[in-house]
Amino acid sequence: MSNAEQRKRKSQLTPRREPVQARARERARQILDTTGRLLEEVGLNDLTTILIAKELGVSVGSLYHYFPNKHAILYAMGEQWLSSMTVALEELEQQDLENLDLQQFLAELLDRLVAVYREQRGLLPLVQAMWGIPELHELDERHDELLISHLSAMYKRLGFVCPPNEMNRLARATLETCHALFLVIVNQAGVRSDRTREDLQQMLFTMLNAHRGEARPAGLDDVEAP
Repeated sequence: MSNAEQRKRKSQLTPRREPVQARARERARQILDTTGRLLEEVGLNDLTTILIAKELGVSVGSLYHYFPNKHAILYAMGEQWLSSMTVALEELEQQDLENLDLQQFLAELLDRLVAVYREQRGLLPLVQAMWGIPELHELDERHDELLISHLSAMYKRLGFVCPPNEMNRLARATLETCHALFLVIVNQAGVRSDRTREDLQQMLFTMLNAHRGEARPAGLDDVEAP
């Protein structure tokens, strides 16, 4: 994609204006919250700016004062989700990780990330949009880069001695496993949700504990960094 095409695509996803006044910020928040609720109710394919405007009780023109199209709203929702995830990871990094055992770390990690997943309305269709809509692919890539970089750094502080590409592989495996089961956990309740979370923690512990001390894993020369 040429630079001109990239700039054009970015402009199509950029809010019409950055809300400065409290009333404008509140309206932008209402648009994102309403879109999240509608994603849960009607799904991605039936979501339209006309429907969003109707639910808000405003004209489509008023909606376009904030976002130029549906994809721009979804992009803003994705950025909001990634921002919340960044805060959760940075808060965990402020803990004394060097003195946590692996089970304690995983419990903290899952608690914080599950909370972020639960807070985001319309998450499953939003994730599907990030993966399936070309204009939103950047968010999917940023999500992976965010988790992998933070997890790799935290594993190092926990005493993992793996070389960089193996640390990267373990972080990628953690990311993919968590992401898949988080989407299950947030749609469960009570004992079912708790048991799935416990199973996830045990799966991660088994995988990570088996490799944390591998300073020179067998066959590493054949392992490419994900």
